Amino acid sequence: MLSGQGIIGRGGGRQAAERIMDRIERSEEQIAHLTRMVDDLSEIVTRQTREIERLSRRVGLLLEREAEREAEGGTVALADQRPPHW
Repeated sequence: MLSGQGIIGRGGGRQAAERIMDRIERSEEQIAHLTRMVDDLSEIVTRQTREIERLSRRVGLLLEREAEREAEGGTVALADQRPPHW
């Protein structure tokens, strides 16, 4: 269907077919690059998700520890105390 009265029409069939093949090759290359990019981004998102989950667990543990310390009537945390030279 690429010659005669098909997609290309009469005359210039070979050049038109070459242009179509060039466009198809460029499109395939672009699809390959985009597929690679999507795969790379997917790996990054997966890694960041794991890191966020890990950090969230650690923050939760720290909050629990601080709540226990406050419930026990603990002292003021060092970060909240004024330095001795004030």
